[in-house]
Amino acid sequence: MSLEFKDHFSINSENYKKYRPEYPAALFAYLASISPAKEIAWDCGTGSGQTAKGLINFFKRVVASDPSRPQIENAKEIVGIKYLVATAENSSLENENIDLITVSQALHWFRIGHFFKESERVLKPNGILAVWSYNLLSVTPSIDKIISHFYSKTLGDYWPKERRLVENGYNEIVFPFMEVIPPNFEMKAEWNLHELIGYISTWSAVKEFQSANNASPIGSLYEEACQYWCEPSKKMTINWPLTLKIRKKIT
Repeated sequence: MSLEFKDHFSINSENYKKYRPEYPAALFAYLASISPAKEIAWDCGTGSGQTAKGLINFFKRVVASDPSRPQIENAKEIVGIKYLVATAENSSLENENIDLITVSQALHWFRIGHFFKESERVLKPNGILAVWSYNLLSVTPSIDKIISHFYSKTLGDYWPKERRLVENGYNEIVFPFMEVIPPNFEMKAEWNLHELIGYISTWSAVKEFQSANNASPIGSLYEEACQYWCEPSKKMTINWPLTLKIRKKIT
């Protein structure tokens, strides 16, 4: 790999796999419907494979790449998915061989200009680049307030600078290719409080806080949230609106 990458997730790869929410099947069906064919999709920055699992229901083959070997090793083996340890900027994929490239909650970690050049190289004519992100979740107004304070105040100084791109919905990024306006999508999960706290523990800023202070901030968050969750084992609906950017390679 010619380009180094900032690794925020290898150490926590098992929890990342366990606690990350699933993307809606309707999103993958839509992306397949606008792709030039349903032969090969490349899920770039796959993590432990959440998006790849959704894509394989609509494409014959999926290449799922991530520069973190521990993340790839924690991905579930599924027929049709080929996992690859590789950077976004140097994939080793063939020229003009990919129908769809997906990047889910990962573009802000890439060297974006280099990745766009790689996308142009590997996409077929009329191929689709689909990038999405999500910011803070929503449960109830009281719980949302606690999580917002934890995010911005407790963890505020520990977020890497790239996080700002997510907070702005990637609107600061100049994308290549022709814009495609998508419908709205959101993620949903039915989680108890333990599962929600497990998800929050995967945030990169939590790891940075713990390293800097030799203590985890998660315990106090759990205690605060318990006041409004009533019964920690009770399932509640968690929502994440998705910000989706789609571009079509026109040649």
